[in-house]
Amino acid sequence: MIRKIAATLLAVLSFSVFAQEAPDVLVHRVTEEVLEIVRKDKEIQNGNTQKAIELVDAKVLPHFNFARMTALAVGKDWRKASPQQQQQLTQEFKTLLVRTYSNALTGYKNQKMVYKPFKMNPGDSDALVRTEVVQPGSKPVQIDYSLEKQDAGWKVYDVVVAGISLVTNYRDQFGQEVRNGGIDGLIAAIAGKNKSLAAQPGK
Repeated sequence: MIRKIAATLLAVLSFSVFAQEAPDVLVHRVTEEVLEIVRKDKEIQNGNTQKAIELVDAKVLPHFNFARMTALAVGKDWRKASPQQQQQLTQEFKTLLVRTYSNALTGYKNQKMVYKPFKMNPGDSDALVRTEVVQPGSKPVQIDYSLEKQDAGWKVYDVVVAGISLVTNYRDQFGQEVRNGGIDGLIAAIAGKNKSLAAQPGK
């Protein structure tokens, strides 16, 4: 399921320093900027994940609320973790998401992004931006972004792909790891997944 989601997460790789832009403008402008880079970079298209990771680091990381994303993914077990464990969980989950996004970026095959009409009331601090990935020979894939407004600007805290939340998609799996080995067991499991992904050929 994670790999299937990764294949369609192209649009999420896309937030720049213009943090005060309206959320829909931010998503649209920087998504196209990132995809334009990928269209011109044959190394990324040919599977150079390290270059894709560098692109994610430059464009994505400052504009995601990884602490909230991790808390959503871990669910009720988040409260069982100490501050140090929460920090470790956030770091490992961030690494996992970056690897997932980077793998998606190397799978780009000239998909087209469609941006749905956006509505937001003045003063809103939470926004939903809807997009669609149009792929030749396949049904369009709906991708929705949940963003919250912070002092530093809008930040993404969840991505829903074809009706499936990226962060809550992990919840059952993470819950099982906690039941089996506690919070430390969950940290070790995510770290092991990250090492496995990093060791894959061409990754």
